[in-house]
Amino acid sequence: MWPKFKETLTVESVKRLAVKGLMDEVSRGVQHIRTHIDVTDPKFTGLKAMLELRDELKDKVDIQIVAFPQQGMYTYKGGRELVEEALKMGADVVGGIPHYEPAREFGEKSIHEAVKLGLKYNKLIDIHCDETDDPQSRFVELLNALVLMEDYGAKTTASHTCSFGSADNSYAYRMLDLFKKSKLNFISCPTENIYLQGRQDSYPKRRGITRVKEFKEYGINVAFAQDSINDPWYPMGNGNMMNVLDNGIHIAQIMSSEDIKTDLDLITVNGARCLNIQDRYGLDVGKDANFIVLDGDSPFDVIRNRAGVLASVRKGEYLFKQKPVEYDVELDLGVNY
Repeated sequence: MWPKFKETLTVESVKRLAVKGLMDEVSRGVQHIRTHIDVTDPKFTGLKAMLELRDELKDKVDIQIVAFPQQGMYTYKGGRELVEEALKMGADVVGGIPHYEPAREFGEKSIHEAVKLGLKYNKLIDIHCDETDDPQSRFVELLNALVLMEDYGAKTTASHTCSFGSADNSYAYRMLDLFKKSKLNFISCPTENIYLQGRQDSYPKRRGITRVKEFKEYGINVAFAQDSINDPWYPMGNGNMMNVLDNGIHIAQIMSSEDIKTDLDLITVNGARCLNIQDRYGLDVGKDANFIVLDGDSPFDVIRNRAGVLASVRKGEYLFKQKPVEYDVELDLGVNY
């Protein structure tokens, strides 16, 4: 569906749709967004639109743009060159999608090229990696090896890595040690991948999430994200990260009393590390007064109640502020214990 729809895009139509998505996210407390822009388009329509919006909305939200070859660096003729041109035009991050290439060899080649481009232009790297149920998909292994050797893991993210959730344990635990050494970041998209993966399975049916629990236990940085806002890949995206967190901690089975103390990190500080903004992110003296206020008194309270965002403050000014829910008639069970 996407390649046909892409032909109809204009800069104005992209900006109009993007602002709708941005409104969904910012109105729910999101202040930092990494967006994957399809650059397998010689006109760079989407990229031009988002470069404009990045500047126009910089006081409201920080936008990182990934030069993303949605149709493949090599599946789409000239895709690799288009990615490089997008970086020259101002994209912040090198993207890739090796499992979409026509053969494993070309998928591996795309990872080599993505890392080369990241190093050449001093850009972050974010690869849609092994977003498949195939337990033999091994692109994350190659990505990790390359950034380990170049000491570039902290600037690199492997997104989705669904197949790693299906991999053999012997292989998986070997890789966990290597991931820790490289400092590679991971992003899991619980709502999207529980919807997309396991479609060829009967039962038991895989649910598409990577090994989030093991990453946490090993001290490997992993964040939750929403990959789509109301599109064919995921029609129900609305930018509500508390909903993403709710789905993720259920699927990954991370709701022990100890887990709950750090579960909010999955949609806050861990994401900041993926974006490589941890030097200016957080509640520390000297950093911008950027924060949100959730409707609750503790991590347990806000997670259990899927709390809404009462206020979003950016550089000391309200982006929005709302009152807690008020009742015309409050529920009263009529008994006290």
